[in-house]
Amino acid sequence: MKLLIASDAWHPQVNGVVRSLEQMVRRAPEHGFATTLLTVADFRSLPLPGYPEIRLAYAGRERVAERWHAERPSHVHIATEGPVGLAVRRHCLAHALPFTTSYHTRFPEYLAARLPVPEAWSYAYLRRFHGAGRGTMVSTASLQSELAARGFARLMRWTRGVDTDRFRPAEPGAPVPAELAGLPGPLFLYVGRLAVEKNVAAFLSLDLPGTKVVVGDGPDRGRLQALASGATFLGTRTGAALAAVYAACDVFVFPSLTDTFGIVLLEALASGLPVAAYPVPGPNDVVGGTRVGILDRDLRAAALAALGLSRAECRAEALRCGWDVSARQFFGNIVQAHGGVQGARDAA
Repeated sequence: MKLLIASDAWHPQVNGVVRSLEQMVRRAPEHGFATTLLTVADFRSLPLPGYPEIRLAYAGRERVAERWHAERPSHVHIATEGPVGLAVRRHCLAHALPFTTSYHTRFPEYLAARLPVPEAWSYAYLRRFHGAGRGTMVSTASLQSELAARGFARLMRWTRGVDTDRFRPAEPGAPVPAELAGLPGPLFLYVGRLAVEKNVAAFLSLDLPGTKVVVGDGPDRGRLQALASGATFLGTRTGAALAAVYAACDVFVFPSLTDTFGIVLLEALASGLPVAAYPVPGPNDVVGGTRVGILDRDLRAAALAALGLSRAECRAEALRCGWDVSARQFFGNIVQAHGGVQGARDAA
């Protein structure tokens, strides 16, 4: 079986969509699939105004059809609702080909934070986009309930995971990353995009002891650095360098009110960091009802209380959330939604 994954999010972007798709591609052979990607990198593109890290593709019909004939996929998954996703959706509908989608990002809220666009209009577009598919994958129970209440149908669960080999507590005697050496503790960490919808300013405004550490980049970085001159901004970190920063800190603070999941929460737990967050979907689904995070509308109180939680219990909780579980759900959904359909390879 050959799965075509269409995504507007791909390298060099660093975000949860990219990480999730990377892991599915890596594990596809274990589930009987070969994968091929159709991303913004396959088209001419231009930077998104005000957000140059994200590029918008000129995803023309002819280019999509050309790739389709070259790859002959048997199954199709559309990961994003941007130009690439739209182009592949259009191709599938024109040739009566089944496909699945996934809902990763609260675009209505993100768009409303920047432009005077009513959320109801954006949700109407998203219902139409996803409604044409055989199933829409969502990461948590709370998101599934919310979207169902908004009229979305054929929702399927696809949880996220964490690489517990890479993200792990520091070994005894392991050196602290040079950028963190000598900083007064405790170290309160944020990892993620620096953009207005992530609510990072709420973290930086907290009156906390020690040092706030920020990993990531984005269009809001300049404003945030001016807002919190005492915080340490490390820029983007990936791989072993990112894992080392997690392991050297004491509490992970997650100020977002709009994330649908937050893979960084699992990365923090795998590194032995307790979580402090607001009691909203995402954090509620990941750490709610556990002893590895504090959820409170007073984020400062949550961050201070999290200092007392067990790092060993954080690690143990993360070990239950490997990417193998996520991959079983993802590929199971693909097969279920397509009903074993093989004809997409020969259509169009």
